[in-house]
Amino acid sequence: METQQLHRGRLIDHIQLVVRDLEASHAFYAAVLEVLDIPVIGTNADFFFADELVVSSADSPAALGVLTGRHHLAFQARDRAMVDACYQAAMAHGGRDNGAPGERAYHPGYYAAFVLDPDGNNIEFVFHGEAERSAPSVVIEF
Repeated sequence: METQQLHRGRLIDHIQLVVRDLEASHAFYAAVLEVLDIPVIGTNADFFFADELVVSSADSPAALGVLTGRHHLAFQARDRAMVDACYQAAMAHGGRDNGAPGERAYHPGYYAAFVLDPDGNNIEFVFHGEAERSAPSVVIEF
């Protein structure tokens, strides 16, 4: 029997969004990532990236000229105040309201805000409450 440890928050290695207007997307994501304390660590004429998020233009060689379509991305916030600040930063940098900050019925303590980015992606900022801070990694035995 093999035992593997899964680390919470690491299901996805990276994601690429291919956008219509790279400059508008850069302004939007740089603003919200700054609130999340995640720096934009690389930029080029046709892409930028931060942590596991890569955003590129359709003319980027990796994009093959095709936009990615609409996605839902949820960014973890460390507390409710960070959710609120991300929502405000997003709204000030081209985001459109898709659900103001507040409690959600998904589980007790779920506090989130939703905005649409310049390409219409549903971007969520979420804090799962105090239970999130003490949640252990999950161990699965095969």
